[in-house]
Amino acid sequence: MAKQDLKQKAVSGMIWTTVQRFAGMGISFISGIILARLLMPEDYGAIGMLTIFMLVAQSFLDSGFGAALIQKKRPTQEDYSTVFWFNLVMSVVLYLILYVSAPFIASFYRMPILCNVLRVQTIVLIISALTIVQSNQLRKTFQFRKIAIVTLFSSLISLTVTIWMAYNGYGVWSLVVQGLLSSLIPSIIYWFTNKWYPRLLFSINSFKELFSFGGYMFLVHLLNEIGNNIQGLLIGRLFNASTMGYYSKARGTEKLASMSISQSLSQITFPLYSEVQDDRQRLIALIRKLTGFIAFITFPMMFVLILVAKPIFVLLYSERWLPSVPYFQILCLTGLAVCLQSVNLQAISAIGKSKTVFNWVLVKRSSSLVLIVGGLMIGGVWGMLWGMVVQAWFSYVINAYLVSKYIGYKLGQQLLDLLPIMMLSILAFVIGWLLSLLSLNFYVTGVLEFILFVVVYFTISYIFKLSAYKDFVELIPMFTSKLGIKKKKQ
Repeated sequence: MAKQDLKQKAVSGMIWTTVQRFAGMGISFISGIILARLLMPEDYGAIGMLTIFMLVAQSFLDSGFGAALIQKKRPTQEDYSTVFWFNLVMSVVLYLILYVSAPFIASFYRMPILCNVLRVQTIVLIISALTIVQSNQLRKTFQFRKIAIVTLFSSLISLTVTIWMAYNGYGVWSLVVQGLLSSLIPSIIYWFTNKWYPRLLFSINSFKELFSFGGYMFLVHLLNEIGNNIQGLLIGRLFNASTMGYYSKARGTEKLASMSISQSLSQITFPLYSEVQDDRQRLIALIRKLTGFIAFITFPMMFVLILVAKPIFVLLYSERWLPSVPYFQILCLTGLAVCLQSVNLQAISAIGKSKTVFNWVLVKRSSSLVLIVGGLMIGGVWGMLWGMVVQAWFSYVINAYLVSKYIGYKLGQQLLDLLPIMMLSILAFVIGWLLSLLSLNFYVTGVLEFILFVVVYFTISYIFKLSAYKDFVELIPMFTSKLGIKKKKQ
């Protein structure tokens, strides 16, 4: 692929995934504002308790074949059909396992309603299996505009139905139906518009070839999902549903912010890295630019959210959710590291080092379990949260080390590239925090802190001409032109 052509596809993909992510954030905010006033913390807690089971099942469902199809330069019809039938059979098997296990899971949490909730919720697995191949085909061919439109349309429809159900007293079932519709609507659209249908064939050779790479990616994804959600399992078992609900709301809000940019870019980074996997200089330049861009936006976002967490939660969710605020503030410190992890991890995967990634994920997740369980035993929920902070930064350093070793973007250079952005974010945070010493209404204080933070951050970025700032400014005209917004001629 020509360098200019790749750049155009990268910019287009970045723009549409950003549109998708930020429009999705808007929809999620609206959803959070309305549903937080219609539903109880216990309703969110019930869904949060089942999250780990659903995500683990999703990992088994894909089994790394999605990543393998993208990493392979020219997958065949035989490859696609083989993966499709594997996904479909696996989804039925997983559904039956969870259906039978539902009463035992409900008993584990001491909440009988979870039995029926899980049995309905797991229908998502079968729906998802029908579109895994189609969605990966779109990603591989950089059709992110279509993905964005379908995703946002589905989100709006599912949100409308969910709000209606919550208003009419359906409680936790409102959230269950939201998940089902969010999967069902894209599935229907892709089947009618993608013009790809599986053939009645299953190739053992194709399966082995794809699984030789995808198998390790599956194990990586599985361990990551367990590691990222073990907290919910522990809180749900050791504390009550309300505590789980407060944690779920804090975690969901933090992820919405910290992953807004990195998840948008993660949809295009793996295909991009795969295209230039044989040119290490281009790969290093790409990693460096993407890392700086993500950090430049996400670091200040997380620090300013720590500053104004209380007024945001009261404004968006009502005072009922104030116990979530300190959870959220600590989790924002994990978000600083988590937003960078996938950029490095996907680069290592793209050059075919999936086994290496798996081996190091074992190290990271073993240490994660020790930190989280140890923190929980020492300091309860608070100890667990600080254990998550340490684990997140430890994982980032390992990912950065792997990029240093196998790609050549040295660890010391990576940290030096991030240092100006981190120091600037901390400086703006401290200056903004000084306003909290004034005896003002906390809404007024929050607005002033936000404005002062943004002014300080961007003013100093402009004065010192940070490279990430220049990348950010350069992207604005590309973004507006792609969306059809043209500058008026003087």
